[in-house]
Amino acid sequence: MALTYYGYPPCGTCRKAKNWLDENNVSYEEYHIVNEPPSREQLQNLYEKSGLPLKKFFNTSGKKYRELGIKDKMKTADEDELLDLLASDGMLMKRPILTDGSNVTVGFSEKEFEEVWKQ
Repeated sequence: MALTYYGYPPCGTCRKAKNWLDENNVSYEEYHIVNEPPSREQLQNLYEKSGLPLKKFFNTSGKKYRELGIKDKMKTADEDELLDLLASDGMLMKRPILTDGSNVTVGFSEKEFEEVWKQ
């Protein structure tokens, strides 16, 4: 099972996730979430397959999130507007995002990785 991994190299959470993947011999194709972010269509697909609320895809602790006042936009924006916003800047995305085409995880939780990605 080859995973698609969207991460940000300086991110501590991403490093933990990659270490877990490497230690568990899980192969993945890595993409820099800022330089090669998922497209708007890919994001919509990831969102739909994840079963998670769209808010979970936002890096709510990020500087860009605060600068753009996205917390307030969340209350009034519809799904399309939020997906457009998310697709506009890789720094707005919570990371890492992993998918195998049917499963999707956002962020890093060792427990969740054990359940979803352990081979």
